[in-house]
Amino acid sequence: MNLVEAQAFFAKHQVKFVLAQFVDIHGAAKTKAVPVSHFESILKGGAGFAGFAICGMGIEPHGPDYMAIGDISTLSLVPWQPGFARVVCNGHTDGKQHAIDSRVVLLKQVERLKQRGWILNTGLEPEFSLLRKDEKGAIAPFDATDTLAKPCYDYKSSTRASAYLEELVAALQAVDIDVFQIDHEDANGQFEVNYTYSDCLKSADDFVLFKMAASEIAHKHGLICSFMPKPFANRPGNGMHVHMSLSDGDNNLFADKNDPRELGLSKLAYHFMAGLLAHAPAIAAICAPTVNSYKRLVVGGSLTGATWAPAYISYGNNNRSCMVRIPEGRIELRLPDGACNPYLAAAVIIAAGLDGVDRNLDPGAPQNFNLYELSAAQLAEKGIGVLPQTLEQAVTALEADHFVREALGPVTDEFIKLKRNEWNDYMRHVSEWEVNNYLEFF
Repeated sequence: MNLVEAQAFFAKHQVKFVLAQFVDIHGAAKTKAVPVSHFESILKGGAGFAGFAICGMGIEPHGPDYMAIGDISTLSLVPWQPGFARVVCNGHTDGKQHAIDSRVVLLKQVERLKQRGWILNTGLEPEFSLLRKDEKGAIAPFDATDTLAKPCYDYKSSTRASAYLEELVAALQAVDIDVFQIDHEDANGQFEVNYTYSDCLKSADDFVLFKMAASEIAHKHGLICSFMPKPFANRPGNGMHVHMSLSDGDNNLFADKNDPRELGLSKLAYHFMAGLLAHAPAIAAICAPTVNSYKRLVVGGSLTGATWAPAYISYGNNNRSCMVRIPEGRIELRLPDGACNPYLAAAVIIAAGLDGVDRNLDPGAPQNFNLYELSAAQLAEKGIGVLPQTLEQAVTALEADHFVREALGPVTDEFIKLKRNEWNDYMRHVSEWEVNNYLEFF
């Protein structure tokens, strides 16, 4: 799309404002509304923001303004907000791309793939909780009748969310996000919307738009759409599984029907996957980035008897107890959750995967059995590592992984600083559990 086509687009759809949109280090959407008469300014100098006001950009109070320069190829409607369009922006400071901007970080990794003639295609599977607050402010599934012990795929619960889901899907389809499946997941009030894969940059852009739509349409219905990894202690959490494959533009380079391990994977896929496994603890910090994330990534099953969250650094065929599952011809990384920054998650996946390729790493044999049934000693005997079990452990692993830190650049130092502060705040917080257990115990 060029500027002339954009102006015709605005006229056709009666667009009055364009949201110059980017994300902070947490992946949260940030915007400034610009009248369409000034749209060209977003593409040239960019929309200006006070850099110190944006979380995780590494800009001090005396630092430069953050200039969000639009990528015109991302221009789309905001269907739930009539009269508005959106353009995704890349951050610039002092006339150069800002090294701590999440999308810029991913663009640099995408360029590394491009130099080899490769594209990383990703298909994201976002899970979310549809909730309400009661008169005391406590959260609960939005539908009071959604109480089954095993609610996965339940018809009644899905139907009672149909007004919300239909409006969400219509909004996504209006911006060419091709939804092909919707279902009720394994927690009460939990849903998943699946849409067609694309290259990893567009996937990240689409995920941000998906979250914007899901949250604001829920608000319109008087509901809360939450991507919090573990909103209820006794129910499965919200993951964001990432399906991936490398392509040369025409062919899936991860697929090989002659795979001697009979998983349908090429040697390239095995090397790439081995890189993910080798850097798994550091990847966890980026892909499961909150204190709450590690209440999802625990060893053991859920109350419902099924758990979709990995705890083990391993891979297997159709094995959902592993960090990596192998649907034939591609890789599914099950580690990320809905709180992750999709640009940083894709960037660390590329960096780790290419390290596996460059070093010809071998992931070993697949683990095609239920890892949850093994003791710690049995896991150690098989050489199967356990993912970090707290944010503090994950951040320490990221800090120690010099390869990932160098590959992603200065954003890692900013990320580590913020996450250490988050962990310290959490550790100083006195929870209801502590009060209930200790107040009159001694």
